[in-house]
Amino acid sequence: MYCPFCRHTDSRVVDSRTTDDGGAIRRRRQCTECGKRFTTVETTAVAVIKRSGVTEPFNRAKIISGVRKACQGRPVGEDDLAKLAQEVEESIRAKGLAEIDAHEVGLSILEPLSRLDTVAYLRFASVYQAFESLADFERAIAALRDSGAEDGEQPTLI
Repeated sequence: MYCPFCRHTDSRVVDSRTTDDGGAIRRRRQCTECGKRFTTVETTAVAVIKRSGVTEPFNRAKIISGVRKACQGRPVGEDDLAKLAQEVEESIRAKGLAEIDAHEVGLSILEPLSRLDTVAYLRFASVYQAFESLADFERAIAALRDSGAEDGEQPTLI
């Protein structure tokens, strides 16, 4: 860690606090050379391994973007999407893995999305799980009914 003022490599921690519900640590540091103080934020990085084998940092915005398409025309607001993405990120970080398969990320979206909106869930699941027939939809609808995840209306397939 370089001091942003004098570029010296040694500093001491003056204060540490957790932020973002424990997802990051904010440290107040003081340079041992020039005596100036500065702040650092430490977070854990989760990498997503894509089907092609390429890894990229986990990005909450990608979750929101993908789910937004499934929620198009549904009564789901931006706040709902942000909460869902946060829930997905928290569940992924709770696994304690440095790398996670993209397929696992998709699976972690399905359960919270089924609670948010069943029609959006069916749309997302049909693409994500590559539904090929009406039987695939019927199985998904039966699973939703068995779990009691209906949001007050019957899912319709149009």
